[in-house]
Amino acid sequence: MPIPQETDIRLLKGIGDAKAKQLLRLGDFTVWDLLTYFPVRFEDRSKVTKIFDLTHDSMALVNGIVVTPVSEHYVRKGLTYYKVQIRDDTGIATCIFFNNKYLKNYLKKGYEYSFYGKININRNTKEILSPEFEPSSQSQCTKCIVPIYPLTSGITQKFLRKMVADAYRGFHKYFREVIPADILKEHSLCSVEFAIKNIHFPKDAEALEIAKKRLIFEEFFLLQVALRKMKSGTKKVSGPAFKNNDITEFLTALPFSLTKAQKRVTEDIIDDLSSGTVMNRLVQGDVGSGKTVIAAISMYLCAKNGYQTAMMAPTEVLARQHYNDLSPLLESLGIKCELLTGSTTAKNKRKIYERLENGETNAIFGTHALITDKVKFSSLALAITDEQHRFGVRQRMMLSEKGKVVHTLVMTATPIPRTLALIVYGDMDISVIDELPPGRQRIDTYCVGENMRERIYAFIRKEIEKGNRAYIVCPAVEESEIEGLKSVEEHYSALSKSIFPDIPVGIVHGKMKAKDKETAMSDFISGKSKILVSTTVIEVGVNVPEATLMVIENAERFGLSQLHQLRGRVGRGKEKSYCVLFCASYSDETKERMKIMAQSNDGFKISETDLKLRGPGDFFGTRQHGELSFKIADLANDFSVLKASGIEAEKLLLKDPALSEEKHFYIKEATDKLADNLTL
Repeated sequence: MPIPQETDIRLLKGIGDAKAKQLLRLGDFTVWDLLTYFPVRFEDRSKVTKIFDLTHDSMALVNGIVVTPVSEHYVRKGLTYYKVQIRDDTGIATCIFFNNKYLKNYLKKGYEYSFYGKININRNTKEILSPEFEPSSQSQCTKCIVPIYPLTSGITQKFLRKMVADAYRGFHKYFREVIPADILKEHSLCSVEFAIKNIHFPKDAEALEIAKKRLIFEEFFLLQVALRKMKSGTKKVSGPAFKNNDITEFLTALPFSLTKAQKRVTEDIIDDLSSGTVMNRLVQGDVGSGKTVIAAISMYLCAKNGYQTAMMAPTEVLARQHYNDLSPLLESLGIKCELLTGSTTAKNKRKIYERLENGETNAIFGTHALITDKVKFSSLALAITDEQHRFGVRQRMMLSEKGKVVHTLVMTATPIPRTLALIVYGDMDISVIDELPPGRQRIDTYCVGENMRERIYAFIRKEIEKGNRAYIVCPAVEESEIEGLKSVEEHYSALSKSIFPDIPVGIVHGKMKAKDKETAMSDFISGKSKILVSTTVIEVGVNVPEATLMVIENAERFGLSQLHQLRGRVGRGKEKSYCVLFCASYSDETKERMKIMAQSNDGFKISETDLKLRGPGDFFGTRQHGELSFKIADLANDFSVLKASGIEAEKLLLKDPALSEEKHFYIKEATDKLADNLTL
């Protein structure tokens, strides 16, 4: 029985070694990979337009009889165009093709063809530019809804459509139905055969939607089954079991008491560390919720049980901040701490390497410098990464691989709804700190227009005169063609030269050299500069208690979650803090979003609102190595399907955790393969 999941693509007529090699640029290609290489969009070519009714700059399908031979027109070397006239019962049009010397072999005078292309009306002449065409009796690329695929060099739309059609004809009888029949029925999902046929060659718009719904559901369903299996599988990996889990000494040394949420998360971590299996936990908490003390407790437990900890942060400023905040407390409890970053001198690096390898150092804070080959540990048992979305999957793995079996704790200040968190964080257990420490002041937030600019500048000056500091965030680095868009460089120049010439103003953005960025941040932290003009590079973790004012330019261009993260850079000291959102646009959506920011300081509530208003795309930011990609599903538009498929995945694994029942064989096979790819 020919199984498309395993059948070599070269068994299809027309695909030899050369074409197979070209297809491999698009991914690993079996026949099933070809059948699940889905279109990125569709063109509705089902409606025929009469030549008389053609409009300029539109895409149209025309049925016409060729009335002239193909004529060749040489322009210059490498550019020749070909013309042919066609007619229907309403008029005449000219089809123009570029660099297609074989055209006369395919278009014959007196025969009727269907042409689809862009319409250009030049005076009274109607032109169809570079149209796709076929005899009117056919309907492969015209008179239907046509799939448009992402391509690679040497592969055309026509070739890919033909190969998919051949693959479907040859193998559709052998398609595997992965989703159980009861789930198909419950969610009114079509068969896999119908779905594959109509995603590539839809009968009509309704059939296309039915096919998409089924395939999106299946993709999310299999992913969530795989992730849940991975999560349950992680618990079976043996890890160092901590015996000494009494943290009374640590809590006594703290100048404050833990919140209920911090106590709950601490219990989760102690349970993990003492279980004898590897911890793989995410601590998710709003800005200012006290995640850092959770990291310190974990480091304390690790040292008391005779092991080492490494805590990695995405920037030198943040790594140094963690070291400065936590090392005095830990060292007062007999735990030797070190700091290792790119700017650590070669001489000091050698000494740190030596102390790590001989076990003299218990806890080390650092940046990517921790994952270099020269760093060797005596007994690394806990790897902590802060703001983990700033690291690639491989970087986090490299830190864990510094020990034999290492517990993993990652922290993020980006509150994400549970269903999305499962996708983002895969096989991790999740603990949530959903409570702020007592005494944390509310940050008053205001949305203003240009008419308030002078008053805001006066307010900035007043805050600086009180001994405080201010951030000013812009969406762009350099001057933009977009009218009204504030750029860091342009705004910095105006602020430092004209508006606040007597106040030291700093600048930081992503295009600066790492050393210059660190210097700019250090100057602001130390007070050498009082105002920092920045892009969103400052949204991660930096703690400046003297910063009491956050001004965000073009606030309408940021997601709510990102605005909340930026706002969290102030309000970290004893002084009252403020956030000012300058808006250049006042659409209904902007008004609603800014209203939420002004009313709420709750990151989880804001993230839920962001999800409803804009979809989940904002939670993912810039794509990184190792991030999940989907063949057809779209997290931003298919969130309801994600939730429904997640419920079914959970129910399935409650009934058959190992997927050992015969009817679940294909699910197990598909999710095992998926899990292997997710952990690469």
